[in-house]
Amino acid sequence: MEIDLPIVWAGIIAFGIFMYVVMDGFDLGIGILFPFVPEEEKRDVMMNTVAPIWDGNETWLVLGGAGLFAAFPLAYSVVLTALYMPLIIMLIALIFRGVAFEFRFKAKRTRHMWDLAFIAGSLVATFSQGVVLGAFMNGIEVEGRQFAGGAFDWFAPFPLFTGAALVVGYAMLGCGWLIMKTSDELQQRMFTLMRPLTIVLLITIGLVSLWTPLAHPAIAERWFSLPNLFYFMPVPILVVVTVIALLRALLQQRDVQPFVLTLVLIVLAYTGLAISVWPNIVPPEIDFWEASADPSSQAFTLVGAVILVPIILAYTLYSYWIFRGKVNLGEGYH
Repeated sequence: MEIDLPIVWAGIIAFGIFMYVVMDGFDLGIGILFPFVPEEEKRDVMMNTVAPIWDGNETWLVLGGAGLFAAFPLAYSVVLTALYMPLIIMLIALIFRGVAFEFRFKAKRTRHMWDLAFIAGSLVATFSQGVVLGAFMNGIEVEGRQFAGGAFDWFAPFPLFTGAALVVGYAMLGCGWLIMKTSDELQQRMFTLMRPLTIVLLITIGLVSLWTPLAHPAIAERWFSLPNLFYFMPVPILVVVTVIALLRALLQQRDVQPFVLTLVLIVLAYTGLAISVWPNIVPPEIDFWEASADPSSQAFTLVGAVILVPIILAYTLYSYWIFRGKVNLGEGYH
């Protein structure tokens, strides 16, 4: 049986990006939540829940970018040219956030400055990622296999809205993570904060779900034509069911369920995105096969991916297992 290498590589890249969103999402969410927790000792606990694992989470971002470069060079050149500015802003914000993460543990007199850098880095990086997502869904203008749009095409209402929506999503992931990893007053504060965030996230998902087909007739045709309507209807239904289950878990003050159910919402949103853009890797016109590298190049790099991805998964799972359990005041990274 012949292997469709572009589809295999699309799956690997999609998996890498999804893992990044999930794993770096909740520690970016912790930075977004910092303004709601002004007490220094509680902020220490929040950071200690991710201190042993946060830098390894960004491995998945590197995997996704490197995989795109190796397997789909046309898509890599077009997407990066179109979105250079928000991507560079995102990387600078991630650098500031990483430096602040390490420095604030050692700082005494200037700790408040590093707290601000951590908050700003987390917010700007998250917002930039959401802008990139929205601009990608909006479509990228291409002529003759090259980007033909302007440097500020991404600066439009829909990408800016998806940027704000992702801030809410990552804040929810951060809340769920802290509910699972902390206790006492800090955990109660996260329970209280996560309820309105859940409602806001449901509203933003609904608005994006309406805005996208209204702005793009091809996506509307994909979702609402028969029999596709029946095939895809479980996705929005499951979103509503998951939100109801999440609100119930918060009411019952469950430790693990809020985080798991937020992950389910992320999976469903990711599924909706995949349905909307399939089979294009550069919406609205360049598909996986048109953008793919030579089959020999894809096969060669696939050997490395088959070796490396299980290794990354193994050490990630091991580190999370080693540092499982709740983090209490006075414990953790110093």
